[in-house]
Amino acid sequence: MKKFLKIFSVVLSVLVALTLITGCKTTKKTTTEFKEVDYVSNLKLDMTTNTKKATATVDHYVDGDTTHFFIESGKIEDDYLKARYLAINTPESTGQVEEWGKKASNFTKSKLQNAVSIIVESDDDKWNKDSTSSGRILVWVWYKTDENSDYRNLNLEILQNGLALASNTGKNRYGETCVAALSQAQTLKLNVYSGEKDPDFYYGEAQNVSLKELRTNPQKYVLTNVAFEANVTRRYGDAIYVEDIDEESGYMFGMYVYLGYALSGAGLEIVTPGNRVLFVGSFQYYETGGNYQLTNLKYQIMRPNDPSNIRLISTGHEPAYTLTTIEQLKSKVSLELTQINPETKEETKVTKQFDYAEIALATSVSLKNLAVTSIYTTTKEDSSSKGAMTITVTVGNQTFDIRTTVLYDENGAVVTADRFEGKHINVKGLVEYFKSSNDSGTYQIKVLALNDIEILD
Repeated sequence: MKKFLKIFSVVLSVLVALTLITGCKTTKKTTTEFKEVDYVSNLKLDMTTNTKKATATVDHYVDGDTTHFFIESGKIEDDYLKARYLAINTPESTGQVEEWGKKASNFTKSKLQNAVSIIVESDDDKWNKDSTSSGRILVWVWYKTDENSDYRNLNLEILQNGLALASNTGKNRYGETCVAALSQAQTLKLNVYSGEKDPDFYYGEAQNVSLKELRTNPQKYVLTNVAFEANVTRRYGDAIYVEDIDEESGYMFGMYVYLGYALSGAGLEIVTPGNRVLFVGSFQYYETGGNYQLTNLKYQIMRPNDPSNIRLISTGHEPAYTLTTIEQLKSKVSLELTQINPETKEETKVTKQFDYAEIALATSVSLKNLAVTSIYTTTKEDSSSKGAMTITVTVGNQTFDIRTTVLYDENGAVVTADRFEGKHINVKGLVEYFKSSNDSGTYQIKVLALNDIEILD
């Protein structure tokens, strides 16, 4: 019996050894070492192809996959291009804020800010429009960081760094390379594909703040979730304007709130003009417009008590239409603000100076007895603003601009400049910051409807 057990033990040891050896050989045969590739460095810009190409300089950084450029003369209409990057779809960072959206936006900005030269390229022999947004052109964006380096394809670089989802990624002139770069980013689990939380995205509970606090100390709250009460004054497109009085200072403070497609049905009913609402959303800086806004509003009808929901407080609130003057809109105001030491929690009062128009931004105002001195009408055919007017008005030696949407009369016809030329008018509107493609931005009054302008003579 002992002899049998000894023989069995030897046989078993041999079988185990063979199994281990076989297993090792199998592992060695099936495991291949992953080798990371720099697809961006390998892809070269060929200036001899029939694609459209033009040198460019940045006007606006919008987000990770959209940039507005000034283009070299004669290459494209108006020498201006609103570029939508081909082959990629970065997470949102303007209207609806999504995880990794700000990182993608900052990545694009950092690359182009440090570029000594930028070239935009079409995918074929013509400039192709983006079917999802009028006015945008689908392009490849190339840049180089010094005169002696090669151009780098920014679209591809965004994919390679895992900061974008696929968007017809393989259906273009650089499709094979783009797909390979995307696959590599997924394999390496970079950023969007990491499965980790975005360090630049705010996941915490909303902070309760006042509109005054957001307007006077905005940098503190960018990309955080905030909650405040305000009255809805007007709706325009996919956005609303809200305002609330600060009892301490007596000033009205407002906010532009982007609705996007997050709300529907009962949620949209809550943000009807005239309602007072508890707003909960993400506070952000909208670079293209040059102002701050609230976005990412939610209303879950099956969970009405969810703290992340917006909530109706009361109804029947009219816009304030605060009576103001051009002189006041151009003036400075001093506000006493409370600062809290984050360590000791002690409160101190400080006085800061602001442009009055900055304080009144997005609030409803009225101006009286304005003399119309000139009117500019948007005439660009493919613009959604065709027919909108910029009415320059004066009182004494003070001048200001009233910017209208496209206005329609009682018969549905577009109202033209001759209706107001040489007249005196009263105006109801919203204080807005307007930044065109070639200036640093100015304050103006935005008028949304014909009955907001009263002709006096």
